Amino acid sequence: PAPPPLPPYSWQEKSDNCRLLYIRDHEQADLECSRVTKGPLGFDLEWKPTYVTGEPENKVAVVQLANADRILLLQISAMSKFPDKLRDLLGNPDIVKAGVGIQYDCKKLYQDHGVCLRNCVDLSCLARSADNARWKGKYSQPIGLARLVAVYEELELPKGRVQRSNWERPLNVKQQDYAANDAHSGFIIYTKLIAMAELVQPKPLPLYYTFDVSEGLLVDTSGQPWSPMNPNYDPGPPPPPKEKKERKPRAEGEQA
Repeated sequence: PAPPPLPPYSWQEKSDNCRLLYIRDHEQADLECSRVTKGPLGFDLEWKPTYVTGEPENKVAVVQLANADRILLLQISAMSKFPDKLRDLLGNPDIVKAGVGIQYDCKKLYQDHGVCLRNCVDLSCLARSADNARWKGKYSQPIGLARLVAVYEELELPKGRVQRSNWERPLNVKQQDYAANDAHSGFIIYTKLIAMAELVQPKPLPLYYTFDVSEGLLVDTSGQPWSPMNPNYDPGPPPPPKEKKERKPRAEGEQA
C-alpha cells in the first residue's frame, strides 16, 4: 500500500512567533531589511511566468527572506526602485542566504537588478556534504526543496498551480503563503543540515556548498570561479546500464 500522505508544511506551525511582512514600498523595505542583522536566511525569488514560447523571461518580482522570527515578502515589481538596504543585506558576507539550486536565482537577480550576492548556500550541496550516506549520485545534481522537507521534516511542501501565477499583481493569501513557506522551509532545512555537517569527519568546508555572485558570475570568497565540488563526497556506484531492447524480427512482407 502507498504510504500515508505527509502533513503540509506551515511556517506558522514551525515558528510560533514568526511574523509575515508583505511589502510593496521601497522605503518600508529599507526599514525592515535594516532590522535584519544576522543570519541564516532562507532565500527565494518569484517572477511572472512567460505564457508565450520564445518570449524573454520577466524580471524578478518578489524577493523572499526568512528566519525564525520574520518572513519578508518584498514585491520589487511594485516598487519605484530596488531597496538599498535589501541590496546591502544580500551583499553582506556575514549573513548566509540559503536555498535549493539558487545559483540561477542569484545570477538572475544580478541580470535584472544589478545585485551582487555573498555567502549563498546551495542546500542540495549542503545535504550531500552533511548526509552523504543518504544522498548518492552526482554532487552537483539538485535535490528539490520539497524532497528535503519530506526527508528531514516529514512534511509536504505544497506546490500546485500557485507557482505559475502572476507574481507582479498584489499577492493574494495563497501566493503569500506559498512564497513564505518556500523561504521559511529553506531556513529550517539549512539549520538542520548545518548542524549535521558539524558532526561529519572530515568536516566539509564551506567552499563545498557556499558561493558569491560577482558581476553575474559564481565565485568563491577569493574571487575565483566556483562550481559545486566536494573531494570527499562518495557518489556511490554508477547506475546500471540501460538494457537494450531486442528488436523483433519483422514478419515476412511487413513494411519497414
